[in-house]
This record gives sequence, structure tokens and C-alpha cells, in this order.
Amino acid sequence: MIKKSVYAIALISVLLVLALTLMATHQLYSSKLVTLDSKLKEISGIEVDKAGNFWAINDGGNSAQVHQIQSDGKVVKTITITNARNLDWEDMTQDDFGHFFIGDFGNNDNIRKWLTIYKIENPIDIKGTETQAEIIKFTFPKQLNYPPKASEKNFDLEAFVFYKKHLYLFSKNRTEPFDGDTNLYKIGDHADNYQADFVSNFNTCTTYEKLCWITSAALSPNRTKLVLLDSERLWLFENWQGDDFFSGDAYKIDLGIVTQKEAVTFFDENTIIFADEEFNGIGRNSYMIKLDQVTKERVTKQPKITKI
Repeated sequence: MIKKSVYAIALISVLLVLALTLMATHQLYSSKLVTLDSKLKEISGIEVDKAGNFWAINDGGNSAQVHQIQSDGKVVKTITITNARNLDWEDMTQDDFGHFFIGDFGNNDNIRKWLTIYKIENPIDIKGTETQAEIIKFTFPKQLNYPPKASEKNFDLEAFVFYKKHLYLFSKNRTEPFDGDTNLYKIGDHADNYQADFVSNFNTCTTYEKLCWITSAALSPNRTKLVLLDSERLWLFENWQGDDFFSGDAYKIDLGIVTQKEAVTFFDENTIIFADEEFNGIGRNSYMIKLDQVTKERVTKQPKITKI
């Protein structure tokens, strides 16, 4: 009798896990737009230009190129940045004039002292297939060792936005033990060498760090909403004070099953587009959600401010 009860409990548990997995899978894929071109297997950033065209970049080790994507997911134009290298391209953003910024600041091992951002003109204004970039360099003044000790490994980056003539950077936390903080820094938006200034931080979670790593960021067109992306959710921030995005209201938006989600942008004030890399044959898709149609769970925990 006891053995039958154990079997029954085990069966129910398996069925429950299966049901939850199917629900999460449906949640993600019901928002799918298209499968992206095979040239974008390692998509790491997307942006919408002033004419409504989508552009994308690939992760490190690929060519120093920006790709225009049409509505069926196919690449229709590729622009090569001739004075750039793709050491570890991770995200894109744009300023109020439509200049694109490409973040070559992936720093998995926390060993890069100087990180790079490439600034190019609005891609729709580039007539040919090549351009040159303005080069922005920055470093973290409080990082003294390369790499730092395991408990201080929070100098990797995969996300940034432009806001009020500055670039704001969000760290990808690799601390051991994992403390869950993403740190917010700011630098200038034109060619120079900068010391990244710490602004604030926000705690995403303290377990399962790979599910809480911040991989991309985007601001709404009117600059009143910020989203940060991780493998299974969006973090939405509103009503902040000054330039501390973490000082206002925060919400979680569940995106469904875990995939390698790497890129996010706003299409308009209510529409968010995000994309995942291909991993073991899964992914390389773009997805769309409407903010007025999703469940937003308010985050009540306040940001933890620490001196960096």
C-alpha cells in the first residue's frame, strides 16, 4: 500500500512538471513572430531605427557587422564597420538622433580592463555596405585586479541604454557565491576614455544565477519605461527619480520557458520585441508582447544600495 502511494505521488509529480513545462512552452511560443535568418544564430542585440526597420548584431567571434532584418526574419542588408572588431558584442541602443551604439563589452572572465562601444550613424542613412565608427572606451575604476576575486566578479556587461546624453550600463553578475545584484553605471556618449560612474543596483535573485543574468536592456521611445531581459523574464521599471532607474516602481513579466534570450527592444510604447540565440537547435526566434496584455508582478523588495 505504501509502495503504491509512493508511485502515485511520483506519477503526479511528473505529470505536474510536464504540465508546467507545456504551459511555459506555450506561453513563450504563442508570442513568437518569426524564425530569424541563419546568419543570426548568435543574435545578441536588436534595435529599431527611426523608419521602423529592425537591425541586429551577433555575439563575439562573429564579423563586425550590423544586419537589417525584414518582417519574415531574413537579412536584407549587412553593414560592415571597418574600424571595429567583434571581441564580444552584446547589445545595441540609439540616441535621440538615431545614432546606433554597439556594446563590445562582454567580459565573461572579468579580465578586460578597457571595454569598447562603437557609435555609428543611423543605418538608414548609410548608403553603401561599409561605415566607420566613433570609438568610446571605458573602464571600472574600482576594479583593481583582472580577474578580481570570485566574490567581486560583477564587471561583465551585456546590456545598456542611452538616456539624456549618457550611456547607462547594467552588469551581468558572475559573483561566487552569487549575490544577484546588477550594477548600474554611466559614461558619456561620445568618443573619449571614461571611468564608469556607479549609480545604483538592483537585486534580481540569489539562486540559479544563469536564469537571472541580465542580457539586454531597452528604453521606451518616450524614455519613461526601462526593461531588462534575462532567460525567463522581463524586469520593467517606471517612475524613477533622476537617472536612477531602480528608484521607482519595478515589475516582473514572465516570458515562459527558459531559452537563451539575448536581445530586447521597444517597437512602440506598448510593444516589446525580444529574441533568443540558437542553442542545441532551440531558439533563433523573435517574439512580441504587448505591455497592456501581460501580467505584471510588482516587485516589493527595494534596491540594495552599496558602495562600489
